[in-house]
Amino acid sequence: MTVDLYANEVVIKAGDTTKTVDSNKIPGKLIVTNQRIYFKALEQVNESHNLEILPDTIQEVIFFGGMFSSKGLNVVTTDGLTHTFPLKKRDEIGQLINSMY
Repeated sequence: MTVDLYANEVVIKAGDTTKTVDSNKIPGKLIVTNQRIYFKALEQVNESHNLEILPDTIQEVIFFGGMFSSKGLNVVTTDGLTHTFPLKKRDEIGQLINSMY
């Protein structure tokens, strides 16, 4: 799995996650760079679900989960969509995303 980076783009942090689309769970990686957030599906059959979120399209980042449930992030974009990503590194990645917009 490779991600084509833009000029002067650097990966800051990445974490394993799943993206839920119509009750299907798509395994992949959530990648935070200095220019964008990217979800990359692990399997080629799911590449149509790859997602790029630019900082100026982020409206809100919502942390969910706790001690007894799975942790993750909901990224709400300006088009009204909510993208849910369960993550073990929720706090670190969430703080990075919050500092982007």
